[in-house]
Amino acid sequence: MLPGDGGVLSKRKVTVIFFSWIVCAVDGGMSGNSDVVLIPIGAISQAQPVICRKGEFMRDDIEHKIRKLEEKGVVIIDPRQTYISPEVDIDRIYKGCVLYPGCRLTGERTLVGTSAQIGTEGPAVIHNSIIGAEAEVGSGFLSDSTLLPRAKAGANVHFRGGTLLEEYATTAHCVGLKQSILMYSVTLGSLINFCDVLISGGCSRKEHTEVGSGFIHFNFTPWGKNGDKATPSLVGNVTDGVFLDQKRIFLGGLSGMVGPASVGFGSMTVAGQVIRHPVADSTMHAETGSNIDKSCSFSGVAFSERRFRQIYEKNAEFLAQLYALKEWYLHIRLRRSKLQGDLELSLVLNGAIETIQSCMRERVSRYNSLAAEWSLAPMNESILEKEGAPVDVSVDWRTDLAYDEWIKGVSEEEREGLHRWLLHLKSGFKNDFPLDFSSEI
Repeated sequence: MLPGDGGVLSKRKVTVIFFSWIVCAVDGGMSGNSDVVLIPIGAISQAQPVICRKGEFMRDDIEHKIRKLEEKGVVIIDPRQTYISPEVDIDRIYKGCVLYPGCRLTGERTLVGTSAQIGTEGPAVIHNSIIGAEAEVGSGFLSDSTLLPRAKAGANVHFRGGTLLEEYATTAHCVGLKQSILMYSVTLGSLINFCDVLISGGCSRKEHTEVGSGFIHFNFTPWGKNGDKATPSLVGNVTDGVFLDQKRIFLGGLSGMVGPASVGFGSMTVAGQVIRHPVADSTMHAETGSNIDKSCSFSGVAFSERRFRQIYEKNAEFLAQLYALKEWYLHIRLRRSKLQGDLELSLVLNGAIETIQSCMRERVSRYNSLAAEWSLAPMNESILEKEGAPVDVSVDWRTDLAYDEWIKGVSEEEREGLHRWLLHLKSGFKNDFPLDFSSEI
């Protein structure tokens, strides 16, 4: 019974608030009405008999999970400021990882690897995301994303579905990513927004591709009734980039890139511009803006067959590169982790494969939205189920080495064979869905 309630509220389930803390869940019964009771601090002991079953179960479940995690060797700095959602599988939270105050883990897919750190620079929400061993999340929000071992996301990041960071890929503060892949050691500065981009290049943690602060990828085109996002951009590529032996790329800061675009290995784009044209390998690139002031109608435009063919070819190339990356993970990376007997790494790599597949689905969906808008032939979604050719190259897996040490140390013969296999996968994928534009436009 609460002080002064006459015994009325003691017969109902209520929400109890101690200042800003809600300690019991709302339950209004069949009527749907709920009570909120503010209790003076001095009356806390008298309030304990109030029945709040739902809230108690929730609190007990969180505390139980936290105790279990601590018992297995997870470091939780302040259990009072750590939230573990009921659906989180604690078997996917590994010994030695550190959860800092303000950490929230939600979603059945969530995994935090050995010695990973969550919330080193502030509150962090990890939702349906996979954080590999020794990876770090400074602070921010990650949803349906995958970080491979030793990747790092800085403070106040916002990673949405389709985000993948490979080993040693890093971002500074205030970086937003969606449907974007940063391959090995790619580094992003601060205040960057990338959607629908794949970036590779470089050969080591010191010699890596980098993007300067204040960069944005423009992934929306306003033309037509609704506009479209058939605008993926390749910075480097997969078929050469996976071998970690390509020249690094530098994208100067305070810039933008209008997708779909491409930038070759070894290139540098000057700071303070908007990139609208392809950048060839080993090129310094700068563009100047145009002064335009004329009437505009989003729907009242007509485009040539050539324009649509270019859009299609860039989307097809991007999809084929994603397909090659998926197959690389399936037949090379995942196979090697299993030979190493590393179950944790295998789970992380499976998560990366899921992320790549989600990127592929997104690309087909976005292109087909464009196709519907302009009466073009759509891409056949069955291409997403295409099975790759087996690896026909004899490989010394060297399971005693870390992945980056191994791939950089493969023999010239092994590299040539694996490269030939990837190119075959890419070309075969593209050949499976050619479009005849002349009959559609």
